[in-house]
Amino acid sequence: MENKDHILLFRVGKSELERIQQKKAEVGIRSMAAYLRKMALEGICIQLDLGDELTEIRALLGRCSSNLNQYARVANTSGNIYAEDIKDLQQLMTEIWDNQRALLKRLSDI
Repeated sequence: MENKDHILLFRVGKSELERIQQKKAEVGIRSMAAYLRKMALEGICIQLDLGDELTEIRALLGRCSSNLNQYARVANTSGNIYAEDIKDLQQLMTEIWDNQRALLKRLSDI
């Protein structure tokens, strides 16, 4: 067994301490030092970088929304809805769903 001769100190707020104690109790570890050591060595920290995917989905949603508004104006003015406009919207929605599925797949792989 390794000699434990180094000390780590850090401060936490009251709510953080309560949450740490609750999580420690949930896993059944009695010693705070043992719990913190185990979490520091074996715990998982996840940092997500979804900027590109979310930006793409946001842009597609914006385009879809703008197109819908334009089509609604045309329909209200002329009473006509064009098949080509509907196909454009369907294509945008397909892209949005494909991007969302890819993003959810990435998240589920974590």
